[in-house]
Amino acid sequence: MASHTPGAPVFAPPADLPEWAQRSVDLASPRLGARTLGASDDFFAEVARMLNPEPAQFVPGKYDTNGKWMDGWESRRKRVAGHDWALVKLGVKGVIRGFDVDTSHFTGNYPPAVSIEATVSLSDEMDALQAASWTEILPASTLGPSSHHLLECTSNDAWTHLRVNIFPDGGIARLRVYGRPVGGLESLSGDQLMDLVAVENGGRAVSWNDASFGSSVSALLLPGRGQNMGDGWETRRRREPGNDWCVLELGAAGSIEKIEVDTAFFKGNYPDRCAIQAAFVTGGTDRSITTQSLFWQTLLPEQKLSMDAVHSFTEQVAQLGPITHVRFNIFPDGGVSRLRLWGKVAR
Repeated sequence: MASHTPGAPVFAPPADLPEWAQRSVDLASPRLGARTLGASDDFFAEVARMLNPEPAQFVPGKYDTNGKWMDGWESRRKRVAGHDWALVKLGVKGVIRGFDVDTSHFTGNYPPAVSIEATVSLSDEMDALQAASWTEILPASTLGPSSHHLLECTSNDAWTHLRVNIFPDGGIARLRVYGRPVGGLESLSGDQLMDLVAVENGGRAVSWNDASFGSSVSALLLPGRGQNMGDGWETRRRREPGNDWCVLELGAAGSIEKIEVDTAFFKGNYPDRCAIQAAFVTGGTDRSITTQSLFWQTLLPEQKLSMDAVHSFTEQVAQLGPITHVRFNIFPDGGVSRLRLWGKVAR
């Protein structure tokens, strides 16, 4: 008998993210150090796949020793009372705005409902987490087949670990946890040089005029160098006067001493030049801060950029004292992989 050859994979469509998700980062991204710690059962599909950053895929005709291969977490059919669960360690401690519980490609085997609990723990040991005090931050919510489920969280506290409960069993293709990291930089005030805008230190994207390509503006703040041209902030080709920009908030107020602009993988589409404005902001909303940013002081005057390179600036950085926000201007358009703002936390 001829062996069956699996068909071409079918990738899940992206989620239509609401504004609260677009302005957040995925705290459950392995890029930030997130990982699964265990599950009550992952017989059909190992729980670690649930956090993969790539879109979920379905491969027709692909089987393993336990049955149909599925791209996600899938438990066996439960024949006793109870429900299945999985433990997730977030990449960084953070305040959660909501979730994307994605059941893409799970049709007759998706869970009818999900709830999520959270805790703060210094330990990743299963026994310690099982004994921890857990708070429900997403009540039992209905799920459907092969869909993105965008579910908001009302908790204003910061958390380190999640317990994902599915009722009673089934499969989740992907879990995204949208929120804002709480970096705790205030406790590091002194002479230590830190990347004050790094997402793991609490930096975040406040606003931007365009992000037509690439992943998102928040990618500028991710750890490490970009992995490809899609791993960064890239705007459309500008056909009118002006320039593109984004406003970023630092994880803590501090004085900037060194700036790095990385155009990794951007070759025929890197910006010709860049400049940075900055200010110490107290109060206001994201919208009012964006309006004010037009008139902020210059932290870095216009600098020439080149393709696929790390550009480091020290002598060109103005000594403005402590700042909380920057406006990153690129001229006229293009793509940047990473932005680093090295400085010292204000005492």
